[in-house]
Amino acid sequence: MLGWGESGKTSPFACAFSAIGYYTQWHLHATFLLSWTTIAFLFKTPLLPTLGLGNLGGPAHRRHEVVASHGVVATDDERCSRIGLDALREGGHAVDAAVAASLCLGVVGLASSGMGGGSFMLILLANGEAQAFDMRETAPMKASEDMYAGNATKKTKGALSIAVPGELAGLHRAWRKYGRLPWKRLVRPAEQLAFKGFKISPYLHMQMVKTESGILADKGLRNLLTSNGQLLQPGDICLNKKLAHTLRMISKHGIEAFYNGSVGSKLVKDIQKAGGILTREDLQRYQVKMRDPIVADILGFKILGMPPPSSGGASMMLILNILAQYGAPSGISGPLGIHREIEALKHAFAVRMNLGDPDFINVTEVVSDMLSPKFAETLKKTIHDNMTFDPRYYGGRWNQIHDHGTSHISIVDTERNAVSMTNTVNAYFGSKYTVSEHGNTPEQ
Repeated sequence: MLGWGESGKTSPFACAFSAIGYYTQWHLHATFLLSWTTIAFLFKTPLLPTLGLGNLGGPAHRRHEVVASHGVVATDDERCSRIGLDALREGGHAVDAAVAASLCLGVVGLASSGMGGGSFMLILLANGEAQAFDMRETAPMKASEDMYAGNATKKTKGALSIAVPGELAGLHRAWRKYGRLPWKRLVRPAEQLAFKGFKISPYLHMQMVKTESGILADKGLRNLLTSNGQLLQPGDICLNKKLAHTLRMISKHGIEAFYNGSVGSKLVKDIQKAGGILTREDLQRYQVKMRDPIVADILGFKILGMPPPSSGGASMMLILNILAQYGAPSGISGPLGIHREIEALKHAFAVRMNLGDPDFINVTEVVSDMLSPKFAETLKKTIHDNMTFDPRYYGGRWNQIHDHGTSHISIVDTERNAVSMTNTVNAYFGSKYTVSEHGNTPEQ
């Protein structure tokens, strides 16, 4: 976390594209607690790595708290936090910093984020106005319910798993509404990182190791992330000049180059050649959805959350409503408090299975329950301080799918405009497929 005023080789388009098969997963996406101390207090964990405007040194440890008087940026990579901080220092809005930091993460954190994926963005303005941007990926028009019948692996890997990317469209729309700095200025740092090369971080290397078979199976990822048949190591330099070229095109021509221009045309051609169903019309028809945040008052704090199709806001509010009934801080402290938190999480993860995309199903009643203190009280009564239970006890109807491949950004600018944003490609390296022209791997 950074605060202001604080006391390898060239590869094809290597940013990850999401796969359709993971679209029904749910993450704790884009939830705003209007006091940073609330989440740290309740869950007894340090805040995210952050850079604050005013104290640029900071401790060497990954986790530390930052108090800043002029602005703060938190991402999971210090390079991207600094890029976001630079945007704030130049007078940028929190959204400007979010754009620059997100594009940076798509380069140095391509296992979890990228223009081939999707995002949820929650914006809280200094005047109290709030807006939720749903820029998640969508299924191509040719997708069907039985398209993966007989070959389940295709729903999470390869060209057929690729969805319509939304992150870039959402970033651009938020920037048009709130941004102050030129679009080119915000894209440039990510472009330079991709062109000049960046050091493989220990975190990215861990993701590479866990996905080694998928990396080695894809020519583009293999060229990008290996040398002499071995994965690049932490500290090794990774170059992605084709992604840099794509970012340069987007910098000069805007997102039209991606959704309605040469970049998109070449991307679609390559995906279809490999057996995918993405079309130019899919890209041209993509729309960012504007939604109203969900709101709750818990423990004296006003909490804003991303509404469905994210389950994050409602899940977090349900968890906090359950824990609030134990009394804070005594009732949620120590080993017993941790046990209660775990049990509350189990209930929330089971209940959120009833959520879905509000454009297709009615989730009003489910969300209402998840925000209700009375519903939380009912669940709290089923929690025993001296025992735990199997998943059926909590109402879970199916097993959770592993939901890696996600990155979060939190930003507050000088004027106290704030952004809480979750970028995702759904699984490490998304579809694990790189298109040959542009250095990006599409999201599943």
